[in-house]
Amino acid sequence: MDLLNAVILGFVQGLTEFLPVSSSAHLRIVGEFLGTGADPGARFTAITQLGTETAVLIYFWRDVTRIIGNWFKSLFGRIPRNDPNAKLGWFIIIGSVPIGVLGLLFQDQIETVFRSLWVVATMLIVFGILLGVADAVGAKKRRLRDLNVGDSLIYGGAQSLALIPGVSRSGGTITAGLFLGYERRAAARYAFLLAIPAVFLSGFYQLYKGLTDACVDPSTGCVPEVFGPVETAVATLIAFVVGFVVIAFFMSYISKRSFLPFVIYRIVLGLLLFVLLGLGLIRA
Repeated sequence: MDLLNAVILGFVQGLTEFLPVSSSAHLRIVGEFLGTGADPGARFTAITQLGTETAVLIYFWRDVTRIIGNWFKSLFGRIPRNDPNAKLGWFIIIGSVPIGVLGLLFQDQIETVFRSLWVVATMLIVFGILLGVADAVGAKKRRLRDLNVGDSLIYGGAQSLALIPGVSRSGGTITAGLFLGYERRAAARYAFLLAIPAVFLSGFYQLYKGLTDACVDPSTGCVPEVFGPVETAVATLIAFVVGFVVIAFFMSYISKRSFLPFVIYRIVLGLLLFVLLGLGLIRA
């Protein structure tokens, strides 16, 4: 049964990671309705995100290799330092600083209080509304070549809010990009590229913690993980496959359509959560 639950959660992770609906919120919610009846946990969430982020690496492989290659070349003076791809490499590094700092400072809260379903429901609604407003008022004229240090820090700050389930890593970052006047596709592309360092560092850190401080004897007061290594690995693989398909769909979708369906979905889901919590049908 645990393996089946892990398969379901892996599918959910792959399906929701790149849509602006918050994959961590969906893992948190779906976990309540599965046979485990428990929060899959921040560790499981971070590790399965390694699967979806590997899908990003493959989908944007040419972009990634070009950015890394030109960044290194610019360091050694082989190409101008104002090369667009070299600059984008610096902007990804700069934009990754906020989530790295805040992730370390609020690690305990991320793994505990931030995962309350009351918080998740609130974030789904609030950031759903913000996404809708940004999509409506944003100029949608700027491209990635217009990116600068200030914008990359704003993007990074928005991404760091996704440490709270319900905000959405892609949703929060895209919302910031739209408010800054970037095109939908440009905002999404930078959001996905910006997530690569943060997700891999977080995922490998949680993987290391799982190997070094796993709860072997619950009688000592530690809390055991809901899923073991095999179930987590299977979920991560499924998240990779599903995530790759979703990226292709999403990048095509936003080239022609608005984010309104995602906004409506977030608000409805948040309100439904409030009702279920208020009636005592699920635990916060």
